Amino acid sequence: MASLGLDLEPVLDKDGVRLTVDDAVATVTLANPAKRNAQGPALWRTLIEVGRLLPGSVRVVVLRAEGKSFSAGLDRQMLTPEGIPGEPSFIGLARSEDAELDATIAAYQEAFTWWRRNDLVSVAAVQGHAIGAGFQLALACDLRVVADDVQFAMRETSLGLVPDLTGTHPLVGLVGYARALEICATGRFVHAEEAVSTGLANAAVPGEQLDDTVCDLVDALLAAPRDAVVETKALLRGARDRTFDEQRAAERAAQARRLRDLAGLAD
Repeated sequence: MASLGLDLEPVLDKDGVRLTVDDAVATVTLANPAKRNAQGPALWRTLIEVGRLLPGSVRVVVLRAEGKSFSAGLDRQMLTPEGIPGEPSFIGLARSEDAELDATIAAYQEAFTWWRRNDLVSVAAVQGHAIGAGFQLALACDLRVVADDVQFAMRETSLGLVPDLTGTHPLVGLVGYARALEICATGRFVHAEEAVSTGLANAAVPGEQLDDTVCDLVDALLAAPRDAVVETKALLRGARDRTFDEQRAAERAAQARRLRDLAGLAD
């Protein structure tokens, strides 16, 4: 069985994020359970750093969290007039010029972007609350395995805000526009059974089985040759933006590359 490398020396351990690497498997752990793994700019910068630190041998990235909650979302101190020391407050952001505000949010979004790289398969192991930014971080991953106590919610609208950490695109893709709108506009909880039935989660298991179930999934993902998985992921990710004929052509081109590689004829 694949190992999550939790007993290994961390490659990085700061700002509530811990990275360990065990050959083809990298494990990113949200490690601030005392604050229910609340998120802020320092954590996001560290997640960006994690993406840059991954060695080329890594094929699967597992995102998990310590404690009872995956992530309670935004650190509410960001919403106070003072904000988080050393970071721009929301009031300060609101007063900034359009270009500066756009650049700041774009920088935050980078923490949620690299998980979709074609050369990786990312798996989120989610227990307890995954609220707002926590929900969006889980949505940043390719696959989600959840504990039976999971509670997803998009609470931004209750704060007068919108989900802006790249979560709206995958949410609509997974559950459709109407359900995505209802989930976001009401801020209601999505529990394990609904998460699986709507495609938000690939599987739901008892909490004590979460890590083992993820390890089994990692084993299955590593069983096929890497290049075949990379090509297949690229095909599937691009399918929604292609016409049927364009997708057929993309399949032919990908298969040609695979056949030539297997025959030893690749450039």
